[in-house]
Amino acid sequence: MEPFSLPEPGVPAENSSPVPQKKYRVLVGVTGSVAALKLPLLIAELLKIPGLEVKVVTTERAKHFYNAQEIPVTLYGDEDEWQLWKGRSDPVLHIELRRWADLMLVAPLDANTLAKLANGICDNLLTCVIRAWDLSKPLLFCPAMNTAMWEHPITAQQVGQLKGFGYTEIPCVVKKLVCGDEGRGAMAEVWTIVESVKRILEEQGLPTQS
Repeated sequence: MEPFSLPEPGVPAENSSPVPQKKYRVLVGVTGSVAALKLPLLIAELLKIPGLEVKVVTTERAKHFYNAQEIPVTLYGDEDEWQLWKGRSDPVLHIELRRWADLMLVAPLDANTLAKLANGICDNLLTCVIRAWDLSKPLLFCPAMNTAMWEHPITAQQVGQLKGFGYTEIPCVVKKLVCGDEGRGAMAEVWTIVESVKRILEEQGLPTQS
């Protein structure tokens, strides 16, 4: 699959060292959980995998938790969807991203976006990409929310719905949350998430070590 040509949004991707012949393209989605603080670390660890190309799709609320200048890859937000489309012949960003990616990783997936995805709601760039997702490609999601929200009966129902679509859950963990509560609901550790991506690469016969 050839990469699409679109004007880059406000945060450009940095040039990386020697481009391998085979690129595996990972689209990272980030939503408005405090675990979005870990986005810079997650991207840095993913970029250590040889041959991996990464782009990020963010919700507006997620932007509250990280500094875009610390993200060394192309970052797309809702405004890019509308700025890039001016007429009938222009590319539709959420479709182009869906075509570009070989794998999608949503980390963190907050309670609000979980509910949207379970019910097919697509009211921003990220949820539109996922609604249009090619189900023959892997999609991994990492729930992250307060323990009280995680324990609400509807959460298990909605997680089950996503798994029913064929998406893969990287389960949340028990720890002391930023709010001070202790319990299940924290996003999986970054190393766990990266290892999950590596396993998929290995299943497809791609190297995960330089």
